[in-house]
Amino acid sequence: MPPLPLPLEGITVVAVEQAVAAPFATRQLADLGARVIKIERIDGGDFARGYDTAAHGLASHFVWCNRGKESVALDLKDPRGLAAVRRLIADADVFVQNLAHGAASRLGLDAATLCAAHPRLIAVDISGYGATGPYAGKRAYDMLVQCEAGLVSVTGTPEQPVKAGIPAADIAAAMYAFSGVLAALVRRGTTGRGGPVEVSMLEALAEWLGHPLHHTIHGGTPPERTGLAHAVIAPYDAYPTADGGRVLLSVQNDREWRRLAEQVLGLPELGTDPVFATNAARVANRARTDELVGTALKVLDADEALARLEAAGIACARLRDLRELAGHPQLAARERWREVGSPVGPLRALLPPITLPGGDEARMGDVPALGQHTEALLRAVGMTDAEIAALRRDGVAA
Repeated sequence: MPPLPLPLEGITVVAVEQAVAAPFATRQLADLGARVIKIERIDGGDFARGYDTAAHGLASHFVWCNRGKESVALDLKDPRGLAAVRRLIADADVFVQNLAHGAASRLGLDAATLCAAHPRLIAVDISGYGATGPYAGKRAYDMLVQCEAGLVSVTGTPEQPVKAGIPAADIAAAMYAFSGVLAALVRRGTTGRGGPVEVSMLEALAEWLGHPLHHTIHGGTPPERTGLAHAVIAPYDAYPTADGGRVLLSVQNDREWRRLAEQVLGLPELGTDPVFATNAARVANRARTDELVGTALKVLDADEALARLEAAGIACARLRDLRELAGHPQLAARERWREVGSPVGPLRALLPPITLPGGDEARMGDVPALGQHTEALLRAVGMTDAEIAALRRDGVAA
């Protein structure tokens, strides 16, 4: 049998987007076969293009979030540029925007306005704090939302809260926008109607804080920051090895502790010692427990430590840096790396984590140059060469 097509083949998405939240959402759609038309500013485009030059001269954020899209550069403050975007939207299935609060409404590109004009359209508004409420107009950069959502309060060491090392609020909003579009497409398939989809970064990240949040509101005590340790399990931490590595292990129950004591620590008597025999006792004596584990592992190199822990049936992992992740043997064995085109040549990229066996592989298209597809797409919505030349001449299109 021939392979199944990608599930979003034939779906067209128009996005007025910037930074991470909306671009990462629409990249998921592009990977699954959708045509994604990215509307950018004429003066530099999506500002994530200028974050850095780490990807052989391109910005790493932009490369990550924007493969497989077609770039159209238009000035939306000019009525002609805005009219061109509306013509593109008229033929689209999905519209996504994450402009600053109020900007989409002023342009008539908010979900309510667009869905009233195009009943089959799915229109997604991604915001920092939602369309209403006292925070609606606040700036909502990722780190600010991490603070407002309480993520920073549970991340770090007992002495120092820290932000997550990835844009967690942006990613959370992106993934809920992605899944919201998929749900709305299913509903449209049964009802024939599209409709608005609203996602806020605060509400998305608050959902991700579910465990510590429920621990606090139902138990009354916020979980403590414990670095790499676990607040209520011991031993559960990263320990140095003789070769300068670090190995994290997690003992989930007292049976595992007895195996660890006998097969890795070489101290089987600790399995029944009242000071260590139960998890509650080990947590109460965490410093002594960690000292015993650390003493046993520091004379082993990381490979040997992991081998002994695996043999004893103890959950463990190597603490890897990002270079080590790029060379991870599991990713290599599962052939997860591909190359995507870009204005500076081929770039390595991971296949998306959604795998659909029996179907076409994810479409990992090129990273577009700013305005690379402007002329072709304007011509596709009926503009003449003379009209397009006038827009370019007047600085409305690039």
